[in-house]
Amino acid sequence: MASLLGRLSLAVFIRNTATLGRNAGPKSVNATGATLSRTVVSSTSGAILPKPDKVPFGLIRMTVVVVPFLYVGTWISKYFAALLEEHEIFVPDDDDDDD
Repeated sequence: MASLLGRLSLAVFIRNTATLGRNAGPKSVNATGATLSRTVVSSTSGAILPKPDKVPFGLIRMTVVVVPFLYVGTWISKYFAALLEEHEIFVPDDDDDDD
């Protein structure tokens, strides 16, 4: 009884995915997998959607984003290196190799 119920639910699932797919024509349905549809580029009726609006990414916008984060990263590195040296966690050796 359980296997009959499982096969029946699988058949209903395959039939529903075949009718909801992009090309819902009289084609053979693959019983091993579901039909995938790309709804990102097409509407539910199958029409191809227009291209999305393109926002220009100029040099000024890139500079506004990169420069502050580069400055903050440099500032954090500088003060963390000073903290490490103050607590003598990582201090380079003062080897004077005067040969």
